[in-house]
Parts: sequence; structure tokens; C-alpha cells
Amino acid sequence: MTEELEQILQQLTEPDNAVIQQATARLKQCFKDPAVIPALCAVMSGSQNPQIRQSATVMLRLRVKKHWKKISPDDRESLKAVVLQAFMQETEHTVQHSLSQLCAVLVKHETPDRWPALLQLLNQSTRSSNPHDRQVGLLLLNKVLESNPEPFKPHYCQLLQLFSSALQDYDNPIGLYYCILSLTAIIGYTGTEEMKQMRNIVPNLILALKRLISADQDQASEAMEVFIELMEIEVSIIAPHVADIVRFCLEVSSDTSLSDSLRVKALSCITFLIRLKSKTVLKLKLLNPILQAIFPILTAAPPPGELDPEDEDEDSGDSTENDNPKHCAAQMIDTMALHLPPEKLFQQLIPLTQACLTSENVYQKKGGLMCLAVLAEGCADHIRTNMLSSVLQTVCQSLSHRDQVVRSAALFALGQFTEHLQPEINKYCGELMPLLLGYLSSLNEAKVGHLIKAFYALENFMENLGAEIEPYLPTLMEIMLSALNNAENLKIKELAVSAIGAIANAAKELLVPYFPPVIESLKGFLTATTEQMRSLQTQSLDTLSVLARNIGKDVFSPLAAECIQLGLNLTDTIDDPDLRRCTYSLYSSVSTVVPECLTPHLPAVTTVMLLALKSKEGITAHLEEDKTFVLLDDEDDDDDDKEGKAAEHFLEDEPEEDIHDFAGFSVENAYIDEKEDACDALGEIAFSSGSAFQPFMKSSFQQVYEMRDFPHEDVRRAALGALGQFCRSQHKVWTENPSEANHQALLKLLDVVLPCFVETVRTDRERQVVMNVLETMNNVMKSCKEEVCRNPSHLKEISLVIRDVLKKKTACQDGGNDDADDEDQQAEYDAMLQEFAGEGIPLLVSCVPADQFAPFLNDLLPFIINKAKSSCTVADRSFSVGTIGEILQALVSAPGGRGVAGRLSNRLLPVLVAGVKDSDAEVRNNSVFGLGCLAQAAGPIIASDYPMMLSVFSNLLAKETDLKVIDNLCAALCRMILSHVDAVPLEQVFPALVAHLPLKEDLEENKTVLSCLALVFKHSPALVVKFMRPIVAAASHVAGLKEVDEETQKSLVFLLKAFAQKNGADFQAAVTSLPAEQQTRVHLVISAS
Repeated sequence: MTEELEQILQQLTEPDNAVIQQATARLKQCFKDPAVIPALCAVMSGSQNPQIRQSATVMLRLRVKKHWKKISPDDRESLKAVVLQAFMQETEHTVQHSLSQLCAVLVKHETPDRWPALLQLLNQSTRSSNPHDRQVGLLLLNKVLESNPEPFKPHYCQLLQLFSSALQDYDNPIGLYYCILSLTAIIGYTGTEEMKQMRNIVPNLILALKRLISADQDQASEAMEVFIELMEIEVSIIAPHVADIVRFCLEVSSDTSLSDSLRVKALSCITFLIRLKSKTVLKLKLLNPILQAIFPILTAAPPPGELDPEDEDEDSGDSTENDNPKHCAAQMIDTMALHLPPEKLFQQLIPLTQACLTSENVYQKKGGLMCLAVLAEGCADHIRTNMLSSVLQTVCQSLSHRDQVVRSAALFALGQFTEHLQPEINKYCGELMPLLLGYLSSLNEAKVGHLIKAFYALENFMENLGAEIEPYLPTLMEIMLSALNNAENLKIKELAVSAIGAIANAAKELLVPYFPPVIESLKGFLTATTEQMRSLQTQSLDTLSVLARNIGKDVFSPLAAECIQLGLNLTDTIDDPDLRRCTYSLYSSVSTVVPECLTPHLPAVTTVMLLALKSKEGITAHLEEDKTFVLLDDEDDDDDDKEGKAAEHFLEDEPEEDIHDFAGFSVENAYIDEKEDACDALGEIAFSSGSAFQPFMKSSFQQVYEMRDFPHEDVRRAALGALGQFCRSQHKVWTENPSEANHQALLKLLDVVLPCFVETVRTDRERQVVMNVLETMNNVMKSCKEEVCRNPSHLKEISLVIRDVLKKKTACQDGGNDDADDEDQQAEYDAMLQEFAGEGIPLLVSCVPADQFAPFLNDLLPFIINKAKSSCTVADRSFSVGTIGEILQALVSAPGGRGVAGRLSNRLLPVLVAGVKDSDAEVRNNSVFGLGCLAQAAGPIIASDYPMMLSVFSNLLAKETDLKVIDNLCAALCRMILSHVDAVPLEQVFPALVAHLPLKEDLEENKTVLSCLALVFKHSPALVVKFMRPIVAAASHVAGLKEVDEETQKSLVFLLKAFAQKNGADFQAAVTSLPAEQQTRVHLVISAS
């Protein structure tokens, strides 16, 4: 059979299809004979043709991988012997590679201890005096370790000794390469006993990498992954060498004679360290040396006669230039901003940035602006509070610089500022908007790359302006409609379509007059069929979704059905993940405006989205060899010898492998985005459609639930968010149709989803995912209230996980066990993560009787109170007293809340009273709110504290200038009166309250004030009559407000009718004293009721 097999394998390499088909049929027959295993062994070790030896090896590997149980014990033993013998006598590297992979698959079935010959061979070859033997020994070791690191655990100490000496074999760079890859493979599995050895290896590792760099930069770049693995395990193990690793990486990244990819790898190792272990970077004083080394990279000029990729005029705006050192240096500063306390970062960074900005050199200036731009997201609070006007001035001045490179960087910075420095930056609307519009009108249509940046800045700014966009609307729409109708370049049309979406987000109904021409243009783009229109179509769908949400139901409803049909037609005719993704957003938008329009299309729409989630399209496994073999292998694992699988082209491994089985894989971004948007859309459609979505709930839930641990964080985030939406949807269905079956379905969902949220918060390494999950969990608690804690274990689990976040004990918080010397300084996003967790506490209060939650609340409060210290940042202090206020507000309506609030008052009063005296208005505002809620929740229990509280308020009122604080002070006085009117000296307090009406900023508190006025009118009518005029004037002001909620409206009607009935003459006199417009409002309120 051996000769026959060799002949068949030879024929399979012929360039003739007929010969291949014939050979395949013969091979099928051979595979039915158990003797195929020894025969393949003979070909693998005896054929003279290396390609045939390799084919035989790959076939054996697949046979072992899929049909190990069918191979007889004798054949197994001879296979183990033959493969080692073949490996040692093989001279072709590609065949050795395949043989080492066959060994790796065998080790999966036969543990190393059941294959002593393998261990013996590894031992001999890696310690041989012959360099070639050492090299192939390390290759074999690398392959068996990479596929099965765990079974080798008993041998780790011995292996680490081997690595330690192999790393000093400088004349054998390929050996060094395999040695480092092997070390990398076992790092994640090492225990404490190996740690000391591991620590001693690091200096040799750095020297070995230096040698490898001089031999093969690509291999060195791959081998540097070892640092990322070392940082991911307990960093204290390599702590003594962190500084050396950083120094080495800085040396590599600063060496311009090395390849870009190697320098990028070195920079990304440092960025990873900053992300994962920011405290270590600060503790070892590495921040300054890192900044000193990366600034020259950030400000380097490109070679003479060239531009940086992002400054090329052909730049289409979607260049993902991730592979150049300059980009990575900027990314590193971005990561610092997201993970280091701003105070510490700015102290070191600002002098370097200022030197760049004041330099005459164009690329120094550009570097300085890029640096400001990437700080905006992570250090937004710090910039807004301390330096907004100065950085804006710098950026705006740079917009008129003579060199386009500087102007481009300034536009990018302005775009970043307008995206992240909201709402404060809107105060500069009067200066920025004319500047941007003027800049845009002066641009040359040919410079598309530069236009993209100008549109980016303008769009981000407009999007958040709200009604303040109104004065600029005619000019803006003239520019955009002109571009839609007249621009030659499709990219410019696309920019205008995108900008119209941003304008719609701000302008909402103000855009209605411009809606018909916009829709005409979009329809024209969406019905085109040519390939070059694709990108414009994608953008048109996006903008259509935004218009649907913002233009108003009356205007959009007549178009809803047509829009859905447009989306379905597009995805039927064009296979493009980007286009499909945008149709999902469109359906989702329509469901929020006119859900009934989407209902008939739900079967088609959910099918497309679930297919997108199941699809493996765009996912490429990183496979070892890319030779295409023709493989024949029968798939069935049962022994009823069905027809074998037909020959198929084969990429080194079964293509239908689950993606989680691969060590590494890459996914085209478009497919990732499609999965993310499909999850987001399914969640929103489920919530908006309510019971209409029920037939699709089970299949959607199952598919989305499978994505909860998807390797890419954006897909995980979206999937977990959708799971929360499914719970809220089911709750809505049960509320509208309260059957037992609907109730059980909700409880079952919560039992699956809530533990999944808790687990993610504890274990996910990505902070952004954890923040989103906390926010989603908060929304589920807001919607589902007491159903969340129907299962008592949920109360405990959620409380404990909130505590873990507040103690910084979760995986994404750097473990929380470093020195706590700088407890009060942390990165803004770390503080934000804790805020999301803190927001869950008042929501839990609303879910259960107060006494049931009290033990958990006692446990959590110290972490909240701790952030009110004067040494904490403004954001922390504001969060602390704000959360206390919300907890007390929730206790007002919680069963048993009064008793719990009373017991807490001794701990909370001093914190809130200190907050009232804070230098920051927001902290004062939240503290005043908290004191009012404490009075409302605890009532008579804290009557003895009323005089002190009134004195605090009186002192504040005498000097407070912030209108919002004054409004909240009025509301707090009202809460005290509502809760325990007899403890308040109304004769003194009431006149002061009325003197500060109507409320100016915090209009939500109108209902509190009106309820209080009604109570006082009942309790002391004479006092109210005395102030009838100012009270009626204030009430007429509330009647004139645009948006008044139902509760406020009811309170207003109740109060005015009571006045009219009981004190008609005084009331009439008060109304008559008002201006005509206000009189009409009051009459309208009374008559409308």
C-alpha cells in the first residue's frame, strides 16, 4: 500500500483536474483500510520527495486529530516512534515544521509522561553540541508547548533551566527565536514555584532579543510578544526588571535604522504596560523617561520631499495608519491620558508640549497639537476645569498658520475637543462657529484630505450644540445642500451627508423646513447601483437613521415603511457588511419612532441580523503554514463508514474550526462592526417592539448570549447591552400583559443575565466593557425594579460586585493591590467606572424593602463617604455627595426607608453639611439636595437637627450666587416643610423661600415647590395669602414653560384651583396684577383642567 499511497500523493500535486479527481477516488478507498496509518508512516519517513513527505505528515495529523479513537494501540505506538525518527533524520525545514505539528497533536492525546521517548529526544536535541540539532529541538519543543502548555507543568522548572542557557546561545538566532516563543507559551501557566526562575531569566531575555534584532527583525518583533505575556501575569514577579524592559523598548523604538514594524512593537509593549499597570509606571518613576523618548518620535519630520500619511492630500480619511511609530507615540499619550491621574501626567507633559507649540518647526508644532488632541478624551475634566480657554486659543491660532500640516493638526485637535470637552466648550460657540464656517468656505475642493479634517471638527462641534445651532442653520444647510447638488467629488457629497446627520442631532425639529430636499438627495443616492456609490450609500443610511430619530414622528412616519423597504432592497442586492450594518441602525431607529411599521418585517430583519452574528465571514485564523493541500478525510466519528468526505482544498487546518480554538485570529473590521451593530439593533428593536418581538426573543437571545465572551471587546459590549435590553423588553411585555407565563419568562431571563453581568464586571480586562455593563445593569434595575431581586441571591451578588469596583478589586482596575499612597489621585476613566458602580446603589434601594438592603448599604457607604474628603478631586466630591443624595431620595419611597434614613443620619449629616461649604458649585448643589432628601426621608426622626440645617441654609442663602444652588436650596427647604412642617418656623422660612421664586435653572424641582406651597396653604392659609402675588407670579412662570411633566402640571392645577376656590378675591387681585400674557396662562391652566 505504501507505494500506491506515494503514487496517489504524487498525482494529487499534478496540475491536471482529471488526474486529481482520479487520485482522490483511489485515496478514499485507501482510507477505508486501517493499514493506511502504517503506510502513511512509511511514506512520511521514506519518500524521496519532500512535498510528498509533507503531504503524508499533514494527512496523518488530521487523522490523529479527528480519529484518534479509531487508530489501534499498536499503530499508535509505532506512529509515535516513527514520527520522532522521521523528525531527527529530516533535512527540509518545512517538513520538520509539519512533523513538529504532528507531534503536538499526538501530545494532546498522549500526555508527555506517556511518551518518554519524546521527552528524551527533546532533552538530547536541545542540549546537543550540534547547533542544528539544538535548533530543531527547540522548534519541536515550541510546537508541542504551544499546543499543550499544561501537561508539561511538572517539567516547567527543568524547561526554565533549559531556556536560561538556550537564551545565551547567541550564535544560534533561530534557536533564540524558538526558545522565546516557547517561554511565551508557558508564561500564563506558571505557578509561584517557577516565578523566581522566571524572574532570573528576564535579563538574558533582553540580551537575546538584542541579538535576534541584529539577525532577523521580523522574528524579533514576534518574539517581543513575550513582554506582553509577562506583563499580563502578576507584574510584581518581573517588577525588578520592568524598568530594564521599558528602557530596552525605548531604545528599540528610538532607533530609526530599525524597521517601522519592530519600533511599533516596542512602543506597543510600553503602551500595554501603561494600560495594565499604570501604578507601576508611576511608582518606578518611568513616566518622565518614556515621555522624553517618545516626543522626538512624535515630532519627527518625514523624509525630505515626503509628508506623513495623514497629511497626504489623497488621504481618504479612513486610513488606519497604525503601523508607523509616530502614530503609536500619539496612541501612547492617549493611553496615558486614559490610565494615569491627570495631575501627575500634566506635570511632566505640559513643559514638553509647550516647547513644541512655541517652536517655529512645523513638525514640532504638529506634535504639540497632536498631543493636546489625544489628551482630550482621558483628561476631559482636568482640561475643562483648568485650561480650556488657553488650549482653545492655541488651537484656534494654529488654524491660521501658513503651513497646512499645522492647520490639519489644529483641525484634528479641535475635533477632539468638541467631541470630549462638552458642555463647557459650547460657551465658545460664538467664536468657534464663525471660525469653522469661514475656514470651510475658503477651502479648495481638490484638497479632499484637508476637507475631511475640517468637516470632522465642524461635525463634532455641531452635534452637541442643541438649539444653539439655530442662528447658523441657514448658512450650514446652504453649504451642505450645495455640496449634495453640485460637488463633483463623491467624497465631498459623503462628507455633507454625514454633516447633515450631525446637524439633525442638534437641530431636531428645526430642520423640518430643509427635510424635503435632503430626503430627495438621500433617496437618489440609495437607489443607485454602481460600486463607486457604495460608501456614499452607507453614509446616507446612517444619516437617514439620525433623521428618523430627530425630525419628529409626524414628519417621519409617512416615510417609515418606504425606508424599511429601501434597506431590505439594498441588502438583497448588495453583499456588503458595512451596508448591512447601516440598515440595522435604520430599522432600529424606525422601531423607536413607529414600531408598528417594522412589525411585518421582523421575520426578515431578525433573520439577517442573526445570520450576521453566526457568520464566520471575515475571520482569518493565524495558521502556521499557508500551503494549500488537497485533503481527503472522512468526517464521521461514528464507525458506520459513511461515504468519505470529498477532496477539498485545505489550509493546514479544518476551516470550520471554532474561532475560539485558535491562538490568534484577525477579523476584518467591517464584520466586527456588523456584529456589534446587529447586537445593538436587536436589543433596541426588542425593547421598542415589545410583544411584537416575542416570537423572535428566544432565537435572538440564544445567539446574542453566545457573543457575550466574543474576543473583540466592541462585540462583547454590544452583546451584553442587548441582553439588558431583552430583560427590559420582557418586563414591558409582562407589565402590559401580566400573565404568569410572562412573569416566569422575565425571572428566567434575569436569572441568566444578571449573573453574567456580575461575572463580566469582575473578570473582563476591558474597562470600557465593564463601564457599559454597569450602565446596562443600572438600566435593568431602573426598569425591572423589585423583579431584579425576586431571587435574593441577585441582591447579594450585585451589592458585592459594586463593592469590588469601589475597592478597585476587579480585573480591569489593575487588581487594586498596589500601594494606596495616592488613593485620591486616579485616572478620570477609573473614577468614572466607580461612578457607574455607585449609581447602582440608589437603584438597588428602589428594588427591595429598606431593611433587607440595610446591611449591604452599611457596607458600601464608607467607600462613598471616603470620596467626599477635601483632598479628593471635584468630580469625586460631587459624585460622593450626589450619590448620598440619590440614596436618601430612594429611601423616601422604599418600604421601611424612614427608619433606615434615621439610623444613617448621624453618619451622613456631617458629610453633607461640609459639602454645603465646598468651593465648587456642583458639590454645594448636590450637598444641598442631599440634606433636603435626608429631611424628607427621615422626617420627624431628625427633628432635633432641623434648627442646625436651617442655620446652614440661611448662611448659604446670604452669599450664594449660583442660580442652580439657590434653586436646590429652595427645594430642600420645601422638602423639610413637606416632611415635618411643625419643625419649621414658617414665619421666618416661608418669606425667604418665596423671595427666591420662580426657580431659574433646576426646573425639575418645580413639582417639589408647588407641592410644598399647597401644603403650607392648607396648614397656614393666612401666611400664603400674605404672599399671594409673588406666589401667583411664580406659578404663571411655571405655566409658561415649554416642557412641564404631568406631575408638575397636576400640582400647578391643584394649587391655583385651591386659591381660586378658597381665597377668590385675593387670587383675582394677584392675577390682575400680572402682565396680560401671564394672566392668560393662569386662566388657561384653570380652564383646561
